[in-house]
Amino acid sequence: MSGETTRNGAVHPPSAPAAGQNACAIPQQSPTPLGRLVATVERLRREVLEAQAAADGRALVELAKGILIGQLNCTPAAAARQLDVLCGESGTSRLELAADIVNQASRDQVSEIAAAFVEGAGAGTRTGRDAGPAGQATVSVRLRTAESGMLAAASDTQAVAESLLTNALGPLGAVAVAVWTAVPDGSLALAGHAGFPPGEALRWRHVPPGVSTVAGLALRERRLVTLSRLGRAGLPSIGHLQWPEGGRMAVPTGTGGRIHGVLEICWPQPLAPQPPQIERQVEALAELCARTMDAAPPGDPTTADAVLPDVAELIDLAEGLQDPAVVLTPVLDPEGRLTDFRIRYAGSRFVDPVGRPRGDVNGALLLEAYPMAAAENGLFDIIERVHATGEPFRAERMSLTALVDQIPLTSVADISVSRHGAAVLLIWRIEDETARLANLLQHAQRLGRIGGFEENLATGETTWNAQLYALHGLPATAPPVRLRELPGHAHPDDSAALGRFLRALLRHRRPSSVSFRLQRPDGITRHIRVVAEPVLDADQRLHAVRGAYQDISAQHWTEVALAATRDQLAHTEAESAERNRLALQLQHAIMPVTPQAVEAPGMRVAVRYRPAETESLVGGDWYDTVVLPSGLIMLSVGDVAGHGIEAATGMVVLRNALRGLAVTGAGPGQLLSWLNTVTHNLAKHVTATAVCGIYDPCTRVLRWARAGHLPPVLVRGGGAEAFPLIEGLLLGALPDVVYGEREVRLEPDDTLLMFTDGLVERRDSSVQDSLGHLVNAAAAGAGDLDARLDRLLAGSRSDTDDDTCVIGIQVG
Repeated sequence: MSGETTRNGAVHPPSAPAAGQNACAIPQQSPTPLGRLVATVERLRREVLEAQAAADGRALVELAKGILIGQLNCTPAAAARQLDVLCGESGTSRLELAADIVNQASRDQVSEIAAAFVEGAGAGTRTGRDAGPAGQATVSVRLRTAESGMLAAASDTQAVAESLLTNALGPLGAVAVAVWTAVPDGSLALAGHAGFPPGEALRWRHVPPGVSTVAGLALRERRLVTLSRLGRAGLPSIGHLQWPEGGRMAVPTGTGGRIHGVLEICWPQPLAPQPPQIERQVEALAELCARTMDAAPPGDPTTADAVLPDVAELIDLAEGLQDPAVVLTPVLDPEGRLTDFRIRYAGSRFVDPVGRPRGDVNGALLLEAYPMAAAENGLFDIIERVHATGEPFRAERMSLTALVDQIPLTSVADISVSRHGAAVLLIWRIEDETARLANLLQHAQRLGRIGGFEENLATGETTWNAQLYALHGLPATAPPVRLRELPGHAHPDDSAALGRFLRALLRHRRPSSVSFRLQRPDGITRHIRVVAEPVLDADQRLHAVRGAYQDISAQHWTEVALAATRDQLAHTEAESAERNRLALQLQHAIMPVTPQAVEAPGMRVAVRYRPAETESLVGGDWYDTVVLPSGLIMLSVGDVAGHGIEAATGMVVLRNALRGLAVTGAGPGQLLSWLNTVTHNLAKHVTATAVCGIYDPCTRVLRWARAGHLPPVLVRGGGAEAFPLIEGLLLGALPDVVYGEREVRLEPDDTLLMFTDGLVERRDSSVQDSLGHLVNAAAAGAGDLDARLDRLLAGSRSDTDDDTCVIGIQVG
C-alpha cells in the first residue's frame, strides 16, 4: 500500500528511509493475491468513510443554506452565493461557517455546549475561527457534523454509530463506540457499533439481565460513568479483550425523562480525568443519539392534553383490569426535563388511599394529588425509574401516605408499575381490613398448627378448615370426624379424659379442653389439644359446638426432654455435692483449719490454713512438719493442681509419700526427686508444686529445695527477703528430674515463712509483684508469730478464691 490511512479518511505518506539508508538495498517483494485483496478492501473502506464524512459535511452546509433562505427570503442559489461571500469575508471554511449559522439559529443544547467548551478551554484551545486540518475541527463543527450525519441516518443505528465515531469521537482520541438499546426486561441489545472487530460485536449482541457491565452501570445509576482503566474496574464489556487497560465512558441516552439506551465510548489508553466541557460534549452526543432512537411521535413536550394513540389504548386496557389502575403521562419543562406525571385516567375501580372520589384526582398532577409521594425512595422515584428504564416494578404491602387537611394518612397497598410507550400504568390495590385480618388468621393458624371446626348438632353437619384435615392426616374429600367419634381415633388410655371432655361440653354445656394422642390413618401418633365451646340458641338449647385443634407434639416432646434434663441435672448436682463433701471431709481430716502450734527443738512452728470460699473449689494444698528419728526436722508445703476429690486425694498421696520418704534421711533435693517419681507413675493425671526443707537444730542450717513452688521468705530484724530461686520442675511433668539444693544458716529470732500461691496470687498482677507485696507486708509486721501470721492472712491481696496455707517457723 502507498500510505497510511487515518480514521477520518486522510492519507499520509509512508515514512522516508533513514539517513544513509539505501532504499534500493531491500528488494521489493511482488504482492501476493491475498495482499492485493487486502489493499482493495482497505481502499474501498477508506472511500466509504470519506464519502460518509463528505455527505455529513454537505448535510450541515445544506442545513445552513436552508436557514439563510428562511432569514433572507431568497432562492437556494442566492443562499449558496451568500454563504460563499460570508466565507470569504470571515476567512473560515464553508463547514465552520455552516456550524456557526446553525448554532446561532438553533440556540439549543448543542450550541450551548460548544460555546461553553470554547469559553472553558481558554487560550490553550482553538476557537471556532481557528480551524485546522481534518480531525482538528472545532467543537461546533464536530457536533453539528455528527448531528447532520445522525439525522440523515436516523433509521439506521449502525450508521449513527459510525457517524458519531468519525465526526465527533475520533478527534477526542476514541477508537470505538457502541450504542446499546435498553430492553424493558433489564437486558441490553447492541443496536449499533463502530471500531470493534466483527466477531466482538457478534459476541456482545445481547447482554442478559443481571450481568454487570459498563453500560449496565450507567443505566442503573442514570448518569455519566467514567472509568480510567477498564481492567481496574473489573466490569466486562465489549472490546475489553482489545483494550483491557483503556478508558471508558458510558452515558444514558434518552429524551423526555425516558432512557432509550446507553452510548459507550472506548479509548485505547488509560483515560485521564476529563474536564466538564468534554463530559458535556459527550452528553450532547448521547442526546443526539437518543433523537434517532426515540420512536415516539413528535410533539410539544410541555403539552399535557393531547392523548397519544398508545395512551388511548392503555386507558382501554386499564379499564378492563379487575384491579384499580391509573394511567400516567410525563410532564416536561421547556428544556425537555421530567418534572411530574399527570394522572390521565383513573379507572372505574380506582380506590383513593384517603377515600377521595376519582374525579378529584383524575387529570391532576401526581405530586399535587399525592405530595408525600416525593419522599426519598417514595412512589414518585419508583415511577420515574420505571419511566426512564422501562423495567417494571412490583411490591407487596407498600406504605402510601397522603395528606388530608395537612394530616398524613398512611395506607398499605400492593403496587405494580410498568411503562407502555410514552405512558406509565400504575396499579395499586388497597389492602382491605377484613381480608387482611382473614389472611393474618390463616397464617397464624398455619404457624401455630391450629385447625378450626364447627359442628351443627341440629343438622349433624361438621365443618373443618384445611389445616384441620392436615392435622388428622385426611384428604380434603374425606368426611370430618365428629366430636363423639373422637375416642375411636385416640389412644385407648385417653378414653377417660375424652369422656370427661364430652360430658362437660355436651351435657353440662361448659367450655372445655382436653389433650390426647391422636392415632392417624397413616400410623403417625400426634399429641393434640382440643378447645371447644357450646353455642346456644335463643331458647338456651345447645345448637352447635365450635372450637379448635392444636398440634402440641413438639411442645409435648420438648416438655418430656426438659423433664429428663431436669432429672439428669438434679442427679449431677447431687453427685457433685457429695463428691465435694467427701473431698472437704478428707481435707479437713488431714489438715484442720486451725491446727495446734508445733513445738520442736530449737524452733516453734505455727500454721494458718484458709479453705476456698466455696465448697466446690476444694483444693490440694498441704503442709507438714515432722521431727525425724535423726533429730532433724522436715518442713514442707505443697499444692496439687485442680480442685475437687481428685485434688484432695492427690494431696493425701503426696503428703504421706513425702513423710515416708523423709525417714530415709535423704536431703530435700533427693526427696523431691523420689516424690516426682511417685507423682508421675503412681498418681495418675496429677501435677503439683512443693517446697521441702531439712532443718538441723544444732547448727541452725536449713537445706531446702523447690519443685515449681514459690520460695520461702526470711524475716530477720526489721527486713524481709525471699530466698533466691533455684531450678526445680513441678512434680509429675517428667519422669526423671534432678532438683538442686541450697543451705541457709538461720539466726535466733529469725522467722521463716513457707506458703502456697493462694496467699499472694492475683489475676491482675504478675507473680513477682505479688511476692514483692508479701515481702513488704512481712517486714512491716511485728509481734509474736501467731499475730504475724494472722496479719498476713488478713492482709492477703489474693483474688483467685483458692485455698491458702502459710507456715511460720520462728527460730529459738
